Amino acid sequence: MHKSISLVVLSATLAGLYSCQPGQPVTSTPSQQPANASAAASTEAQARAAVARFVEQQPNAALYQLDSAQALEVNDHWQILVPRTDWAGRMPNKAAFDVDKQTGTVSPLAVK
Repeated sequence: MHKSISLVVLSATLAGLYSCQPGQPVTSTPSQQPANASAAASTEAQARAAVARFVEQQPNAALYQLDSAQALEVNDHWQILVPRTDWAGRMPNKAAFDVDKQTGTVSPLAVK
């Protein structure tokens, strides 16, 4: 009887500990856009538009302040920095996206 109670307590403890573990972070996959001339992001305006389309597909799209985004041209891609309302008063307070100039493919970047 003592063994069965111990097993029940052990099972309950393990189940409780397992449920407390944080879930895997949700990672966004780059948007799948065809590599044609209309999808290219050779200008800053095209890169901003590509990021806007990408952000609209995210479940938390309302948190991004696209009108305050900053664009940086880096060789063959654009880096777009977009402030987030839920990150106010925090550093970093912007999300970063990489936009390939040739294909217009948008991918999120880790911000430190």
